[in-house]
Amino acid sequence: MKEMQVTSRIRDVQQRIRDACRLANRPESKVTLLAVSKTKPLTDLIEAYEAGQRHFAENYAQEAVEKRQQAPFQDAQWHFIGPLQSNKTRPIAEYFDWVHTVDRMKIAQRLSDQRPPDRPALKVLIQVNISHDPAKAGVLPSQVMALADKVALLPNLNLRGLMTITANDLSEETLRQQFIELKNLQSTLIKQHSDCTELSMGMSGDFPLAIACGATMVRIGSDIFGSRTPNQTTQRSNA
Repeated sequence: MKEMQVTSRIRDVQQRIRDACRLANRPESKVTLLAVSKTKPLTDLIEAYEAGQRHFAENYAQEAVEKRQQAPFQDAQWHFIGPLQSNKTRPIAEYFDWVHTVDRMKIAQRLSDQRPPDRPALKVLIQVNISHDPAKAGVLPSQVMALADKVALLPNLNLRGLMTITANDLSEETLRQQFIELKNLQSTLIKQHSDCTELSMGMSGDFPLAIACGATMVRIGSDIFGSRTPNQTTQRSNA
């Protein structure tokens, strides 16, 4: 039955996370599942919520805010994981709990300035272009520390770690190397910024490997909500 597809897929992904954690000798509690529902209807999110899911991630600012406003539940955590233009920062600052894609100071400054004073500091991650791929957003690894030092000073942001979207069609060995490189970069970052305990990496096709390499957040879209329409799946962009 269609109405149970999301529930069944969530159960399957949760089991795969448990299996990956066991193989990596990591506690399951150290890995957060983000359900990425871009282009999917609110009814799918509601089913995921009813199945116990509490962390939701979105890629497109307008769609993200609409779902956040319309969701009939208040105790979820909302993560923005898409590219963020400066003219779209205000609604994300107002409605979201996490932003994974901070890659320049202008965006960070606007998010801090536009965060409502009655809300807790917005949790942010710095997006790293670990693959050195010109088609991907994010700072280069060599630029992370300088940006982190500046972001950490902003009053309404809480810098929590790093995020990456790797290049397409990498071999498993290359992907492993890049995940480990990001983990090592995070370990260096923690020495200067102790709150940076989060590592957002891994999607539907590679999250067990990401968990083995230290991911604390995995962004899963199609394995939970099913495949998307062709015009929405032309690039590796989220989950």
